[in-house]
Amino acid sequence: MSTLLRPTKISHRQAYGEALAAYGDLNERVVVLDADVSSSTLTSYFANRHPKRFFNLGVTEDAMVNVGVGLALSGMVPFVNTCAALLTLRACEQIRTCVAYARTNVKLVGGYAGLSDYKDGPTHFALNDMAMMRALPNMVVLAPGDNIEAAKMVKLVAEYDGPVYMRISRAAVPDVFDTSYEPVLGKGVVVRPGRDAAIITNGSMLARSVQAAEQLAGQGYDVRVISMACVKPIDRDLLLQAAQETGTVVTAEDHSVVGGLGSAVAEVLGAWCPTPQTFVGVNDSFAETGFDPDSLMDDCGLGVDDIMRATERAIGLKRRH
Repeated sequence: MSTLLRPTKISHRQAYGEALAAYGDLNERVVVLDADVSSSTLTSYFANRHPKRFFNLGVTEDAMVNVGVGLALSGMVPFVNTCAALLTLRACEQIRTCVAYARTNVKLVGGYAGLSDYKDGPTHFALNDMAMMRALPNMVVLAPGDNIEAAKMVKLVAEYDGPVYMRISRAAVPDVFDTSYEPVLGKGVVVRPGRDAAIITNGSMLARSVQAAEQLAGQGYDVRVISMACVKPIDRDLLLQAAQETGTVVTAEDHSVVGGLGSAVAEVLGAWCPTPQTFVGVNDSFAETGFDPDSLMDDCGLGVDDIMRATERAIGLKRRH
């Protein structure tokens, strides 16, 4: 285990579910909607604690989003939950028109994000959800990196006035932050300093990126790791600082390399500070069922070794420039 990482006894989704239920004690305007998968998204914690403010809409993702819109227009703060792939695909038109276009105060939470839903197959893997949500005007897009960040995001999301999409992993991931950490929308954070390269990452790839940087340190490389939980709006100033100070960047995400974090970073750097960049993610392909999230991520090119190789390539590109 890395010196910066702490093992966790609970899953990412459990940290979110417990925090949502606890925040419901503090804000009576919060209501929670689910598409008959509350035992999976763990909004069941909120349902047990606040049954009058929990609504199971059944397997009707599009209708669930519209009900959330109605509740928002009545002054409530709805958290709309289901599996990330189903939420962003089946309800995409309602999200675009009734949430993003109308700038309705609806909080969309996609559980089982990325490859964390390892056993349900390629139709249930959310590998393009950030690309879809990032393309919608007015939409904030979040991918918390550990249990601390996932839990802290609940209050932040609830108190932001506008549409939010947040993806949550099904799996347990090591913690990077401690309880003193306070996330800020639109801001990234340096979790490990370094000057040879910068790894920009989020979600379940944060811990893997820290591990990669620490292993690279043993080979003489000084690698910075930046947690970029907020993909939109992205922290342009922090990205430009990293590019200028290290000269090369790597993006690592549990998502397709098309349209997600890597694309968001490339858009900033291409416009403001052209910089060599390598990409770690699912390479524009469908993924197959795995034995567990970690082995599936390794098989799909998201392993610690993959991040290390991508970082070495990035440093090589910098030297050629």
